[in-house]
Amino acid sequence: MKKLLSILLVILTISFAKAQGNFGKQIDDKKAIAATALPAKMGDKSEIQAKVTGTVESVCQVKGCWMKVNLDNGETMRVVFKDYAFFVPKDIAGKTVVFEGEAKKTTVPVEHLKHYAQDAGKSKEEIANITEPKDELTFIADGVIVK
Repeated sequence: MKKLLSILLVILTISFAKAQGNFGKQIDDKKAIAATALPAKMGDKSEIQAKVTGTVESVCQVKGCWMKVNLDNGETMRVVFKDYAFFVPKDIAGKTVVFEGEAKKTTVPVEHLKHYAQDAGKSKEEIANITEPKDELTFIADGVIVK
């Protein structure tokens, strides 16, 4: 019984550890700006290097290949991972993250928006209603810390 309890404790510890920690390039949280301040910091620039902290609104439920972070205007910013080299846990919605890389103002094509909607588990009707590209602030992260 003690052995079974020990094994269960190890499994729970590993599961909890996966939802926290560093993913991708090892970074720290020093000098990270709030995601809510990023649009103003960008100003009229189309891209900047930045280290950002914010709250995760949602995560790709297929494999953790993107996450959305809350901005100050009720919008979200999609964060993808450089060269598709790493993923984040799918259960981190509501958690605080720090990520470093490149922020970009982009126009996301309809086919990408539909793909993201499918990854997020949207209905066929919701996906079919996506008919226009969308101007968005996106982020390509080299590394992520989940707190």
